Amino acid sequence: MNMLSSQAVTTSGRKDRSAAVSAALGRTLCALLPAGAQLTLGWSDATLGEGCLRHPPRAGSDRALLEALLASPPVCPQGGAVYRWQHQGGELVIHVLLEDGASPPDAWWGVARSGLQDALALARQREQIRSLENSKRLQQALYEIADLAGADLEMSEMLRHFHRVLNSLMYAQNCYIVEYDDVRRRIRFLYFADQRDDFVADPDRSYEEHEMPRSLTFALLRHGQPLSGPSNELLAAMNDEYDPSRGPESLDWLGVPMLRDGRVCGAIVVQSYEQRVRYNEADRTLLGYVAQHILTAMDRRQAQVQLERQVERRTLELQRANHSLQDEVVERRRAEKLQLALFNIAEMAMSAESLAQFYVQVHGVVGTLLDARNFYIALVDESGEGLEFVYSVDEYNPARAPRPFSMGLTEYIVRNRQPLLASREHIDALRASGTVNEFGARSHCWLGVPLLSDDDVVGVIVVQSYSPEISFTAHDQRLLTFVAQNIGNGLARQRDQERLRNAHAELEIRVDERTRELAEVNDKLLGQIGERLRAEQRLTHQALHDALTGLPNRAHLLDRLEDAIARARSRDGLRFAVLFLDLDRFKLVNDSIGHAAGDQMLVEVAKRIVSMVGGDDVVARLGGDEFAILLECEQGLESAREFSQRMLVALEESMWVQGRELFPSGSLGIAMWSPRYRNGEEMVRDADAAMYRAKAQGKDRWAVFDEAMREEALRSLDLEADLRRAINNRDFMPFYQPIVRLTDGQVVGYEALLRWQHERRGLLLPSAFLDLGEESGLIEQVDWLLYEEVIGQLARGGEGYLSVNVSPRHFRSPDFSSRLFGLIEAAGADPRRLRLEITEVALLDDGPRTLRILQALRERGVLVQLDDFGTGFSALSYLHRFPISTLKIDQSFIAGLHGQDLQSTYALVQGVLSLARTLGIETVGEGIENAAQRETLLQLGCDYGQGYLLGRPAPMETFVTA
Repeated sequence: MNMLSSQAVTTSGRKDRSAAVSAALGRTLCALLPAGAQLTLGWSDATLGEGCLRHPPRAGSDRALLEALLASPPVCPQGGAVYRWQHQGGELVIHVLLEDGASPPDAWWGVARSGLQDALALARQREQIRSLENSKRLQQALYEIADLAGADLEMSEMLRHFHRVLNSLMYAQNCYIVEYDDVRRRIRFLYFADQRDDFVADPDRSYEEHEMPRSLTFALLRHGQPLSGPSNELLAAMNDEYDPSRGPESLDWLGVPMLRDGRVCGAIVVQSYEQRVRYNEADRTLLGYVAQHILTAMDRRQAQVQLERQVERRTLELQRANHSLQDEVVERRRAEKLQLALFNIAEMAMSAESLAQFYVQVHGVVGTLLDARNFYIALVDESGEGLEFVYSVDEYNPARAPRPFSMGLTEYIVRNRQPLLASREHIDALRASGTVNEFGARSHCWLGVPLLSDDDVVGVIVVQSYSPEISFTAHDQRLLTFVAQNIGNGLARQRDQERLRNAHAELEIRVDERTRELAEVNDKLLGQIGERLRAEQRLTHQALHDALTGLPNRAHLLDRLEDAIARARSRDGLRFAVLFLDLDRFKLVNDSIGHAAGDQMLVEVAKRIVSMVGGDDVVARLGGDEFAILLECEQGLESAREFSQRMLVALEESMWVQGRELFPSGSLGIAMWSPRYRNGEEMVRDADAAMYRAKAQGKDRWAVFDEAMREEALRSLDLEADLRRAINNRDFMPFYQPIVRLTDGQVVGYEALLRWQHERRGLLLPSAFLDLGEESGLIEQVDWLLYEEVIGQLARGGEGYLSVNVSPRHFRSPDFSSRLFGLIEAAGADPRRLRLEITEVALLDDGPRTLRILQALRERGVLVQLDDFGTGFSALSYLHRFPISTLKIDQSFIAGLHGQDLQSTYALVQGVLSLARTLGIETVGEGIENAAQRETLLQLGCDYGQGYLLGRPAPMETFVTA
């Protein structure tokens, strides 16, 4: 516990009351009296207590003399003059003994009286200040305890901080905290720190009372009341004596229990091994007060841990459910894919013009389900004694000749009537046993399934792989087996048709019989064709409509828009508009009560919109929470405006979704038909842009796309093109603004600020292109160009550090640290001269990831500064958790130091600076523009400053040459 230092030590015994009046007062008053005079000043005060001061000092009891002088009437053991009076509720007395027995003049009595009154008044103020400071220290300690309870710390680390806070209030170098189970009567040492005791506390072990006989700690817990005093005296009171095995003997021991709902649940104990340190009643009260706050903090921490465990458990459950749903989606997609394959096979069986074409089409269908680059179909010949390879596509065996039945793998399938999935090892084992022979190139993996017709094996369908990277699975076997059944049926159907054609050509005498057979087959085909047409109709409807709401989708809307545009260009004169609707805060519904609720809300919104439009209007869902409306406008723009207002009002009516009452709203963009539009996509695009304008103006409103928006979009496109060219040409450069120590004006570093040397518009500030860069994602490339320039400047040498701003986006990138250190190492720069400025948003975005990145930066010497402090959340826990070296106070607060709200701003800045000093963090005031602001920050204790008064941004050459 050497790292703890006591900031306040309380000792037992009576206060030195004579210290209330300075000895200099006694000397001064004696100097005004004749030589040999003896002076006594006495007082009895509610705040200061009783005390006296004698000059010159002499032997004798001050206490006895004071009681004699304050007696009524006063008693003067040696004679002399006495003056006694009351002042501010206290009683004061002056005793003077002159050698000649005379009494001092009245003027001297007046001076002495005023001096004693002033000295006591000053002492009372000191006592009040000391009391206020103690109260302030206690309050700060309790605030810190409350912050610790909410901090992301382990229990041992949190209790170590508690010990540090307690040690700042009283002498607590030797302290331990125990948890007590009053039912089982056993304790657990949550924390133990002692300078002399070598006892090692294991927080995971519990001690029963018989393991610690005649323990002061168990006595305290049983008693339920504070205990204090030397340990030997407390043991004597228990009819026990000191036992060295129970630890060193303490000169003073103080313990207080921690109570929860009136039951003893633990205790906190401090002890002293020093003669000068004794605990009194104030220490006992303070320790009991702090102990209850520590218990509250511990309870809160344990509740937080339990909540986090519940959240983690629930998260795991949701993850498992999500994985199950994803597996189900994958399985459904596979089923749909297989169903489509079977549908295609059935269609090919009817539409193929020949068997050769049918084989090619079958190969294509199988290739959509698994890797079928090496594929062949073998059929049993008409004699039933051999194989014909009617179709074969293979990397090494492009042609396969017919052969009689042998010991090949294909014949193995025909004999066993079962599928075979064989790896290279399996094939070798079959060959070694003499079961099969292998023809052609050696396969790495071989999969074959029988083709059945009326329960007879008529052939085999085979896929194989010659590469270790491609292997087939049991799932592929089941899939190919299922498909093979339909292929066999299709193959049989093709053969039947061919036999029918041959029989019709050869046997004209059986025309009637064959005609009936063909009629039956035709009926079957008509049924299949009808089913196919119905399936096509369903697919067409699904392709043009939204599955959730049943509304037309984007493709359907664009088709209708093309018709409307064609009519408008003709003499029809149709006037219409496209309305683009986006629901406000829809993501909040999905995130809070689930996507099912969001879907229900979208369906209800769709119903409301459809109920308001006419029969010729089109309402489409474009995806997510976006809707588009093709609206006929007889009155032009006025009709569109009137309809938009009515629709927004209708949307605002409440709806009940999964037991919750919701009040939806939306932002609406309007694009009126104009001959400049070439297609419907352009109208939807402009309506979308107008919707974003409405959302930017405050949501729940509509906006009309006009020429100003069009020009702004064109300007944005031009600027984006310029920005891409500027990245390729490296037209970005850093301007450096000096950071100055306020005490002596010394430049300690520079902040690198981004500038763009535009080819036509000259030097541009970030405000001219930052929003576009953020939206297009190009700003990240610009940032790395800036980092490269700044690190290159560091490598060229110089004095002081260079700081550069890093947006939260970079902290979400997993390779940010490695990429930054790569630039530093490549340039040969000193990382200790580089500082990164981040905002509080980066700390909120992903706390654990950000903490790991900041710790890695600090380990390599790169310090981190918190920019614009005070404009965000400004939570104290961030400053405790994250390794922040500097706080930069936002320029809005610096400007307010001499504005209308100067008192509140002054107090806020003073509090931030005080907090930073307490945490050992440097401070920089941003935006200093006049001497008054600089002087105020200097008086408040701000370390450094930055602003136009201290230096404007400029290229580094400006400062080097200067």
